[in-house]
Amino acid sequence: MRYMMKQRLFTWGDTFIIKDAREQDVFQVHGKVFSIGHQLAFWDMAGNELAYIKQRLLTLSPTYEIYRSGTLYAVIHKELFILFTSKFIIEMPGPCQLVVEGDYTNHEYTFTRDDQVIASVSKAWFTWAETYGVDVADEEDAPLILACTVAIEQSCRDNNT
Repeated sequence: MRYMMKQRLFTWGDTFIIKDAREQDVFQVHGKVFSIGHQLAFWDMAGNELAYIKQRLLTLSPTYEIYRSGTLYAVIHKELFILFTSKFIIEMPGPCQLVVEGDYTNHEYTFTRDDQVIASVSKAWFTWAETYGVDVADEEDAPLILACTVAIEQSCRDNNT
């Protein structure tokens, strides 16, 4: 499924609206304005919270936690000490781990599991607000991939990755 994630201009905090391929609003992300570190709530359009994204502070590399129903579900961290490239690891319960690699400067990267691409992100450059195309394989957890994309983009923006 293809999604378009667009950051709203002129808002307090970070706000994203996510549309599906038919350009219907399907998800929204709102950041807390006065918080130490990024904290963002990820909702469906009915107002149900699907995930909560929180930046972990005082870490060597950018690290974010994703909570579902108040329980830690995934941890995203940037790998350090990798030459000529950047890589994020998404650790989840069980043996499942996702790897995110690509060109973060140009916002072109892929999510893989066991060397199989499950999602890809591409930034549209000619828009007023930051806009990203996110393609997620049909059998994958789209809200999780989209929440991870928000966290990675926050990390890249903060650290000029």
